[in-house]
Amino acid sequence: MADSELKKDLEYSGYSKSSSPDEKNDVAPAYHDSDALSLGPDNSEWHSLDFWTRNGLTPQSFKRRKGPVGNLNATMKPRHLHMIAIGGSIGAGLFVGSGSALSNGGPGALLIAFGIIGIMIFNVVYALGELAVMFPVSGGFYTYSTRFIDPSWGFAMGWNYVFQWAVVLPLELTVAGLTVEYWNSGVSVAVWITVFWFAIIAINVFGTLGYAEEEFWSSLLKLAAIVIFILIGIILCAGGGPAGGKYDSYWGAGTFYNPGSFANGFKGVCAVFVTAAFAFSGTELVGLAAAEARNPAKALPGAIKQVFWRITLFYILALLFVGLLVEHTDERLLGSGLSDSQASPFVIAAKDAGLIGFDSFMNVVILVSVISIGNSGVFGGSRTLTALAEQGYAPKLFAYIDKSGRPLFSTIFILMFSPIAYVGLSASGETVFAWLLALSGLAALFTWGSICLAHIRFRKAWAYHGHTLDEIPFRALFGVYGSWVGLILIFLVLVAQFAVALYPLGGDPPSAEAFFQAYLALPVVLLFWAGGFFWKRAGWLRTPQIDVNTNRRVVDWERVNGEKQRVAAMPAWRRILHLLF
Repeated sequence: MADSELKKDLEYSGYSKSSSPDEKNDVAPAYHDSDALSLGPDNSEWHSLDFWTRNGLTPQSFKRRKGPVGNLNATMKPRHLHMIAIGGSIGAGLFVGSGSALSNGGPGALLIAFGIIGIMIFNVVYALGELAVMFPVSGGFYTYSTRFIDPSWGFAMGWNYVFQWAVVLPLELTVAGLTVEYWNSGVSVAVWITVFWFAIIAINVFGTLGYAEEEFWSSLLKLAAIVIFILIGIILCAGGGPAGGKYDSYWGAGTFYNPGSFANGFKGVCAVFVTAAFAFSGTELVGLAAAEARNPAKALPGAIKQVFWRITLFYILALLFVGLLVEHTDERLLGSGLSDSQASPFVIAAKDAGLIGFDSFMNVVILVSVISIGNSGVFGGSRTLTALAEQGYAPKLFAYIDKSGRPLFSTIFILMFSPIAYVGLSASGETVFAWLLALSGLAALFTWGSICLAHIRFRKAWAYHGHTLDEIPFRALFGVYGSWVGLILIFLVLVAQFAVALYPLGGDPPSAEAFFQAYLALPVVLLFWAGGFFWKRAGWLRTPQIDVNTNRRVVDWERVNGEKQRVAAMPAWRRILHLLF
C-alpha cells in the first residue's frame, strides 16, 4: 500500500497539527490531518439558533450543520462527566446479572471476579484518560487503535463497539419490559418495550444535553440506592431486621460458611468473569463523552478519578452485602441471567428483610438503570459510527450532523435495532436473548484490551520521538505498567472464559452451541479485522510510523505547572485527597 494511501486512510482529528509550531516529526507520519474533525468544535452556528432549534424541536434542527465534519456540540458540563464516570454504566449487569453470577460462583467468586475486572477497568480508564487529554477525538478510543496499533484493528474495534451497543439496546429494552412485570401489571411486555423505546427516542431528540442530563439524574438515583442498600445491609447483618424476620438476630458472614464461599470451584470463578465484564461495560463511555464537554482537558481528569470510588464503593461493597445476605443456593437465583429482575439478589434481599416497599424501590432503580444503559448504547454506538464514517470506514451518510448537533442517521441506525427486543418475547425468545448476550458479553474486553495496548504503544513511540513524561499533562496513575497489568488480566479472563466455553458448568459435555454462546465475540472481532485488512490493506504500525505530534492538544504549560506547584505545596493529607478526587 502506498504511503499516500495509508496517510489518507488514517486521517485523525484534534485541535491542532502540533502543540508547537517548531515541532517536527523525525519520520514520515503514518497519517495526516487534512479534512480532519475538530474536537474543539466551533459552536457559533449552534449559539445563533433559537432555543427550540438548538434542542432539536423544530424541522429546521434536522438540516445539516455547516462547518467542519464531526462538529458535535461541546455542551456537557463537568458534573455530567463526573456522574457518567461514577455511575453511568451501572445497570442490569450489576443489579440483575449478579444473581446468576452468585448462583454459579458463590459470594467468594463474585468478589474475586468483580475485583479482578475492577483492577483491570481502573487501569483501562486511566490509560484512556491520558490518551483523551493528549489527543481529543470524536468517536473515542477505537481511533487510538487506528493511530497507535493497526488501522485494520481500529476498523474492527470501531465496528465491534457499534454492534456491541446496537445489541445491548434491545437487551435492555427487554429487561425493562420484564421488570414492570414484577408488579403484575397485566399489560403485555411488548407494550412496555414500545413505551421505553419511545422514551429513549425522546431523550435522544435533545442530543448531547438530553443524554447528559438523563445520565446525571439516573446516576444520582442509582448511587443513592446502592448507598441505601449498603447501609441497610450493615443493619441487617448486625441483626437489626424486623422482629420475626430472617435478619432479626445477628447474621454476620454466615453465608460464607454455610452454604459456603464458592460454588463449582475454580470453574465457578471463571464463569463469573463474563457477567462482571458485562456489568462494567460502558465505563469507557466517559472518554466518548469528553469529546462533547465544554473543557475536556479540565473535566476529564477529575471524572477519571471517580472510577476508583465507583469500583470500590458501588460495586465491591454492594456485592459484598449481596453475598452476605443471599445464599448462593437460593432457588430464586436460578436461571436469572440478565432478564428477570425478580431474580435480582438486591430485590431478594429486600424482600427477605421484610421491609415494606423496599423491594419495589429496588425494582424501580433497576428499571431506571436499564433504560439508562439503553440510552448510553444509543450515545456510544452513534458517536462511534459517526467517527467511522468520517474516517472512511463506514458510509458517508453516517457522518451527517444536524444543526442541533445530533449525529442524526447514526442515531437512527442504532435505534432501529430496538425491535429485536420483540423477538425475545417469542417461544424461542430465551435462545435469541442468550445469543445476543453472547455477542455483547465479551465484546467490551476486546475494546479495553485495545485501549491498554494503544497506551503502551503510544508511550513507546513518545519516547522514540524524543519526548519525556513531563510533556504529558495528565498521566495514567500507574503509567505503562498499569496498562500491562490491564492487558494481561484481560488475556487471562479470555483464557478462563475459553475454558468455561469448552467445558460448561454442570458437567455438560462440550458442544459447539455452548462454546459459541460463551465465545461468539471472538470470531466476530476476527471477522471485522479481516474485513478491515482486505478493505484498507494496512497492517501493524511500526514504532517509527506512529506520529505522536499531529493533532496533539495545545497545552497551557504555565497553567499546568502552576497547578502542579500548588498541589506540591499542599499538606500530605490534601495531596492524597487531590490524588483520589
